[in-house]
Order: sequence, then C-alpha cells, then structure tokens
Amino acid sequence: MTEDPSVPTICLDVLYRDESICVINKPAQMLMHRSPIATSDTVFVLQCARDQFGRHVWPVHRLDRGTSGALILAFEEEAARRLGRDMMDGLIKKRYAAIVRGWLNDSALIDHPIKPTVDPYVKNQKTDPQDARTIVKPLARAELPIENDRFPSTRVGLLSLELLTGRRHQIRKHMKTISHPIIGDATYGKGWLNRAMAGYFGVDRLMLHCARLQFRHPVHARLLDVRAPLDGRMGHVIDVLGWNAAYETLSTHDWMDASLDALQRIE
Repeated sequence: MTEDPSVPTICLDVLYRDESICVINKPAQMLMHRSPIATSDTVFVLQCARDQFGRHVWPVHRLDRGTSGALILAFEEEAARRLGRDMMDGLIKKRYAAIVRGWLNDSALIDHPIKPTVDPYVKNQKTDPQDARTIVKPLARAELPIENDRFPSTRVGLLSLELLTGRRHQIRKHMKTISHPIIGDATYGKGWLNRAMAGYFGVDRLMLHCARLQFRHPVHARLLDVRAPLDGRMGHVIDVLGWNAAYETLSTHDWMDASLDALQRIE
C-alpha cells in the first residue's frame, strides 16, 4: 500500500513501554481517533500508535484534543480492561499543569457536580449532574501588561491539579466554575483573553498538560510513576514567565489526595 504523502508522519514520544502497555506523551491538538466533528484532521493518536508500534492498541483513558501529556495505551485487551477498572475505581493518579487567568491563594478541593458534555453522535446520554472533584494547588503567579475591561493588566497563575473523578472536560469546567478559566480554552474560556495571550506569547494552544501518572502495572502490579515533559510551546510560556522551578515542583511534590481533610472546599 502506497503511503499518502499528504499525511505527515508523527513519531510519538514514548515515556514507558513493555510488552503489555505503553505511556506516550500526547501532542496538543491531536484527536484520539477520527471524529465527525473534525473531518479535516488527518493525524490521530491511535492510528499513529498502531503505525509506530506495528500492533493494535487500546486507549486506557483519553485526553482532549487540545490537551497534551501522559496517556496510557495497552497492547493487550485484558491489560486495557484491568487498567480501565483501576481508572474507574480511582486507583490511577493523574496530575495536570494548567495556566489560568487570575490568582488562587490556597490549595482547595473543588467539589462541584457537572453536567455531562453533550455529544451529538452518542445516543441515550446521561444528562443529570455527576459528582466531580478536583484538587487544585497554586504554584506560581504573574501579572502581564494585557489590558482587560476592568484593569490595565491581567493576572495569570500556574496550577497543579489532581483528578479524584474522571468526568469529560472536568478540569476545564471546574476552572470555569471558579472563574479561573484555562488560557487557550476556546469552549470554557474567554475568547478575547485567549487571543491576547496568543499574541503576547506567540503561542496558541490550550494551556493544559497531563504532567504525571502513577498506577499499578496490570500484569505484575509494580508501581509505575511516569512524568511527561512539556512540549515546546507550553514550555516556552513557562520559560517566559520564569516558572521553570515551579513546574519542577509540580512534577515532584507529594500527591495531594492524602490531605483532603485539610483543604478548603469549593462547592
């Protein structure tokens, strides 16, 4: 079969691999698979993985198109099934980095139900609000010379976020709920702010990255702790803001779910 020269060849960054599973560093702006909502896209995570590894892969979880970072794929159906159960049971820890509008003063638990995102291509969807909990920890802050409708400058912050539940668009919806939308979020953020930030930094992407995963291997149960480096675009923004040390803290600080009782609760 002749390769289509119009389709670019993508080599996925592999963070961990063995005979049963792998963890890749998903690029931003790449869909997991073909979708009717993006008919012009030609490159997809699952197809790239199948081509690169030469075998079928099963996604254990998903990342939004605009989100980059650590993503678990399985080479065996049983491994995918076991990890899927662990994901449902909250046994797979996930930590994200996000650049948001505004400053948070303290770590907090956002305990706010969210309605499922409506997918026009899925029948019989649930519509009732679902339990959703996200831990958020502020790590760095800056003030940029970008005017808004109230002030001559705009505050931005770097957050570490951990998911205690796995609802679709959970982090993005929760950050909108507490009025700290993620920079570059076209759905839940502010259009004028996204455009201003893209112009200021020369980078146009959703500033959300899955930085770390911790889970038990589905075959031998060894604890794996995998960290995903930032891509060049989000890394550039972190560098310009002088937040490299803060991001390193995000990659290494203790998991926050052990201190739930001490956290401020936002409902």
